[in-house]
Amino acid sequence: MLNIIGKSLLPSLIIKMTQTETTAKDNQTIELAPSYKIPICLIILAIPLALIKIWIGGVITLLGLFLLVQTRTIRLHFTPTALEVLRSEKILRQFPYEEWLNWRIFWQPVPILFYFREINSIHFLPIIFDPKTLIGCLQKYCPRES
Repeated sequence: MLNIIGKSLLPSLIIKMTQTETTAKDNQTIELAPSYKIPICLIILAIPLALIKIWIGGVITLLGLFLLVQTRTIRLHFTPTALEVLRSEKILRQFPYEEWLNWRIFWQPVPILFYFREINSIHFLPIIFDPKTLIGCLQKYCPRES
């Protein structure tokens, strides 16, 4: 009798375990790691530009420093329902995926700008996050239509 019960319970137990694992994976929040490539490149680029025109080098340096601070303080979280933008662990804004119309990463060889469009607004973000994880999360949570 135990053999028959064990055999009938085993498949249902495996199915329940698989469903639980899938649900747990789907409910996780993914935080993008910061990427300092763009701010550092801008600051380095500002040095030779400052030798040519000091004010151009100064503007590029300020932009690089601004992006450096933003990279340090801003975080993106991909949740199952929305993209969350956080500053110092405080949610600034949420963008529900159901309102997204399109998204794109500009200049694919070296991604520098992330664009997405919602029903009522357009957003541009510099890529100050890990671009590979960003693209993976976008494809997972908000796949583009061909």
